[in-house]
Amino acid sequence: MSAAFTHDDELSEKEARERLIQDGPNQLPASSQRGVLRLLRDVVSEPMFLLLVACGAIYMFLGDRNEALMLLGFVFVVMGITFFQQRRTERSLEALRDFSSPQTLVVRDGLTRKIAGSELVRGDIVLLAEGDRVPADIYIVDSSNLTVDESMLTGESVPVAKETGFISNHAAIVSDVGDAAQLFSGTLVTQGTARGRVIATGERSALGRIGKSLAGLGGQSTPIQLETRRIVKRVASVGLLLAAGLAVTYWLTRGDWLNGLLAGLTLAMAILPEELPVVLTLFLGLGAWRLAREKVLARSIPAIELLGATTVLCVDKTGTLTTNRMAVRRLWIDAVIYDTVAAGSAALPEELHGILEFAVLASHRRAFDPMESAIGDAGKRLLADTEHLHGDWTLIEDYPLSREMLAMSRVWESPNQRERVIAAKGAPEAIVDLCHLDNARCAMVAGQVQRMAADGLRVLGIARATFAAEALPGNQHDFEFEFLGLIGLEDPVRPDVPQAIAECHAAGIRVVMITGDHSATAVSIARQAGIPTDGAVITGAELAILSDDELRMRLANTHIFSRIRPEQKLRLVQAFRARGDIVAMTGDGVNDAPALKAASIGVAMGARGTDVAREAAALVLLNDDFSSLVVAVRYGRRVFANLRKAIVFVVAVHVPIVGLSIMPVLLGWPMLLLPVHILFLQLIIDPACSVVFEAEPLEADAMLAKPRRPEARLFDAQILMRGLWQGGGLLVTLLAVYAGARFMTGSDDMARAMTFTVLVISNLGLIHANRSWGQASWRRAGSSNRYFGWIALITLVLLGAALGIPAISRLFAFVLPTPSMLLGGVGVAAMNLLWFEAVKHPFGRRGSLAR
Repeated sequence: MSAAFTHDDELSEKEARERLIQDGPNQLPASSQRGVLRLLRDVVSEPMFLLLVACGAIYMFLGDRNEALMLLGFVFVVMGITFFQQRRTERSLEALRDFSSPQTLVVRDGLTRKIAGSELVRGDIVLLAEGDRVPADIYIVDSSNLTVDESMLTGESVPVAKETGFISNHAAIVSDVGDAAQLFSGTLVTQGTARGRVIATGERSALGRIGKSLAGLGGQSTPIQLETRRIVKRVASVGLLLAAGLAVTYWLTRGDWLNGLLAGLTLAMAILPEELPVVLTLFLGLGAWRLAREKVLARSIPAIELLGATTVLCVDKTGTLTTNRMAVRRLWIDAVIYDTVAAGSAALPEELHGILEFAVLASHRRAFDPMESAIGDAGKRLLADTEHLHGDWTLIEDYPLSREMLAMSRVWESPNQRERVIAAKGAPEAIVDLCHLDNARCAMVAGQVQRMAADGLRVLGIARATFAAEALPGNQHDFEFEFLGLIGLEDPVRPDVPQAIAECHAAGIRVVMITGDHSATAVSIARQAGIPTDGAVITGAELAILSDDELRMRLANTHIFSRIRPEQKLRLVQAFRARGDIVAMTGDGVNDAPALKAASIGVAMGARGTDVAREAAALVLLNDDFSSLVVAVRYGRRVFANLRKAIVFVVAVHVPIVGLSIMPVLLGWPMLLLPVHILFLQLIIDPACSVVFEAEPLEADAMLAKPRRPEARLFDAQILMRGLWQGGGLLVTLLAVYAGARFMTGSDDMARAMTFTVLVISNLGLIHANRSWGQASWRRAGSSNRYFGWIALITLVLLGAALGIPAISRLFAFVLPTPSMLLGGVGVAAMNLLWFEAVKHPFGRRGSLAR
């Protein structure tokens, strides 16, 4: 049925200009690329960096310029890494521009002309043909054999047949994905022609509404970020209060306010946890850099750490699990069947050559339809070097697909004969009808079609005929067709997917499929990919009538969701998050974008994915390799595990520093640590936390453990107790060393030098012990960390300079201990290493798995 349309309905140029001013250009509001200054401002205004600068300002206010400059130096290093990462990301992303740029054929003032897609307005009459990108939402007023690829919106990889609609008032139409009489912006015409009226442009189109819905989603800080900020603020506040209290105590007990202020400043420097934001930010920045080398782009750097806690992975089928490119999978005739996957490199049996030969002849040589492209590719591959490919044949006539006959026939003539050869393909029931098969034969074909459809294949029937007369009949039914067989096509699973999903399952990550495709296809793909298929499949129609509570109950046992609409993907992601899951969502289509942004971690395909999906995602797999996601999960677990190791070291190393700042005041000793000593120790602490621990590989069994609990904290009791036990034991030995050296030599400066030497060497042992919680440090001979080696060497050289060079030793208030005392100090440091190992293991393997 044709739509009511006359030339009076065509727009004039004047009307088009007025509507363009009224509605605006036919463009989506793409995210404008941030300039260098704006990007730098955004980086500098990050709360983490502001906290670091505040710490540096406090040090500057307290008068320790060296410490302040060192801290600010770390700020600039971290800012540089983050700026470089985000700048590179910005250059690769500008949403949806590919869909707003094509030229469009329109009818205005009775004339046909080409205009830029951005100049299209509501009410324009648009002409479309095979291979055209639909420039706006359009209602079809006239069409011929029209099919459209809507996979970017619906997730279905097979083109959708479209038909002419009837409208009495075109201005009242609202875009509705799934309407057979409507075309949608960004989709692709794969076959046929159409004339249509524009009903929505820009952000009012179906594509634009999806993009607009992204604005209110996402943007939350990760639990680790929030926890680190809270801990730093609390410790800094308590530390400053303790420092003030120590200064007042020193002044009241000894009457020396200057040294009391110095003691307070030293304690403040010892307590302020400036390492924590440095560690977190640099870990994540370096993690993003390492992932980039694995072809994973981190658009939201904190998402790297959160990946390690992922409990549910929601995957789109088309383009994520599958290649989003149809391929011939099976050919059948009577008792002969050929499966392209099972056959491997085996040749196509001779009995099946005719099926593929005439399937190729029934397809367009310059194909836009993905199924015709797949048939052409299979013909080139399986019929190469045979007489069954006819590149020199001439096309005489074409009987197109129609609503009355779901089959198409093409009439060919060879160079050396006048007899015409007709090749037909289409829906199996239509081909059976053309061939006039008997009931028994029809039942056999129907049974095979059902079996192939149950395996998720798209099934076509193939037939051939010959015709000797000059004048061709007007209907396909007038040919005497011979049934050749069936051909089954599929959107194949990516080769890396089954292994990647198996690794996800081993890591305790639940994988569920959310697709717009049929249930049978979804179950078949899930079976091939390794996703459980034993539970019930929830369809979009069923999901629409489920309440939130009913859906939450069904989620526990459902792994496949089929016929899901874009807004339902978003609802599913939000439902999983409401259950307390950490949800990673993968996808590549425009229909995936809202769910990608609403997920805890959105993961987009970079090569085949749409720009809007990449814009909405936190991570982008640049090479579309699904196994890269497992690599990203591994890095996420590594970041969290190494962060915990670094925090144990930070806690443990601060205990003796704080204790050596407070105890001399309480025991009436001279000040043991001066600001210069704290600065020296920071040269070890900060590089160790930010470089050595970050470079540690993941524990061997970490990917066999379940994800950490969503409520798990970075600074939990286990971590704090481990650090306090290690640091507490070190403090006791240092106090004993100082007391013993002071008693033996009567020199405060020599005792201070001796204590400081043991502290520095023990700190190196503390780093080495905490590099791995799965085994003792002396069993890690095969595990190298060049950063630790360099830091240990530089530290010992600097310690030797502080002890042996008079000008430096006077600055440190040192007197060089005797060789025997230094040897004894090394022995004490070795005993401390044994203590670190002893209190490391009673906490069990749970700590090593970083749950």
